[in-house]
Amino acid sequence: MTHSRRDFLKKLSASSLALTLPGYGNQPQNKPAQQPSTKPNIIFILADDLGYGDLGCYGQQQIRTPNLDRLAAEGMKFTDHYAGSTVCAPSRCCLMTGLHTGHARVRGNQRVPLRPADLTVAELLQQADYTTGIFGKWGLGEPETTGIPNRKGFDEWFGYLNQRHAHNYYPEFLWKNKNWIWFRENAAGQQQLYSHDLIHTEAMKFVKANYQQPFFLYLAYTIPHANNEMGRLTGNGMEVPDNAPYSNENWPLIEKNFAAMITKMDSDIGQLMALLKELGIDENTVVFFSSDNGPHREGGTTNENGHDPDFFQSSGPLRGIKRDLYEGGIRVPLIVRWPGKIKPATTSNHVSAFWDFLPTACEIAGITPPSAIDGISFLSTLLGQTQTAHEYLYWEFHEGQSSKQAIRLENWKAVRLSPNGPVELYDLNTDLGEQQNVAAQHPQIVRKSENILATVRTENEFWPLKYPR
Repeated sequence: MTHSRRDFLKKLSASSLALTLPGYGNQPQNKPAQQPSTKPNIIFILADDLGYGDLGCYGQQQIRTPNLDRLAAEGMKFTDHYAGSTVCAPSRCCLMTGLHTGHARVRGNQRVPLRPADLTVAELLQQADYTTGIFGKWGLGEPETTGIPNRKGFDEWFGYLNQRHAHNYYPEFLWKNKNWIWFRENAAGQQQLYSHDLIHTEAMKFVKANYQQPFFLYLAYTIPHANNEMGRLTGNGMEVPDNAPYSNENWPLIEKNFAAMITKMDSDIGQLMALLKELGIDENTVVFFSSDNGPHREGGTTNENGHDPDFFQSSGPLRGIKRDLYEGGIRVPLIVRWPGKIKPATTSNHVSAFWDFLPTACEIAGITPPSAIDGISFLSTLLGQTQTAHEYLYWEFHEGQSSKQAIRLENWKAVRLSPNGPVELYDLNTDLGEQQNVAAQHPQIVRKSENILATVRTENEFWPLKYPR
């Protein structure tokens, strides 16, 4: 590490506390002098392009994720949780607004900002006297638009506004609230300040500064997304300062880097969990962890020689990857930990999705969510109580030659690869990998799916349904 990088990081973390908790690092014995708020803090940690099978607690055998595995052992692991979409921006829009992609403002990766009318979970929690902070990747509003984080309910913001800019792990600038923070250390192709480290440090500072009052932390890491532009130039867009602890593995370099990115994120999550313990707010903080969509096949000169999602079985037993509406593109890990409230080492097959987070957070905070949303609070599941179920979940996706749609209807999965195409039908009870299209055997389920598809969505000027030419 250069002196300039070391000095910069010292400035970012001048108030840093030593982290020491067995299993998460070593925890000092000193306790804060003042008592923290009794209103629950809420933390949502979002990985970027992490697959259903990329964590040890979801079956990963090679990539080390001890802290997230411990999070699952101390909380609840969901087997049937879904991202908002199969790519970044619309998935995050669903998470923030409680709407699925048939109703959400942002349904693709175009630069479309949230409007004042698009109410976010941060705005609701802010009105309930929560201090709110986002650190990482936003993707829901460019500079000077109505969609920037500080205009959508966040008191503090640090990171990337634009999802394409977020590909670069050694950026020349990041946003801090409404201002640019320039990094001369990364100018002219230098690679001294790793953005993930900066984002993590700022998030830790936010917790230290606000632990005596209720806070909502949205920690939107960019790991393990690829730097696609760098990959097309060099063949390795999986940017990480070093690939320990996998340096000596007999793996392709791009896969060493991919694994190292995930383990680095896992280690930092361990530091965050230790900090909660150190500050005395561990039992008063609900921590959610998930991913914005399925695993990618990116980071090389072409997709064919980028990261191979089959190398680590990143989709687990599921079919498909990022940009698919099959399970591997949209089913993602969800781990929730709340000591004293969530029974440790529990697994839930409750069918849930990103648009459920807003009403869940509202119920945790003791406030009423808006009525015109698609989400259903799953706090009852977290507390081991009777849970209201969705009639169905819905997705639409507009990249490629035609729009694609999908529905999860109880244990049935319906996929339509074009708006006027046939419905494929899979029984997830017996065919989790979606290998056997049983539409011909179940015409009544197909008709029900077609009826939902005909009525579920509202029109959107930026994302009309595209029909194949």
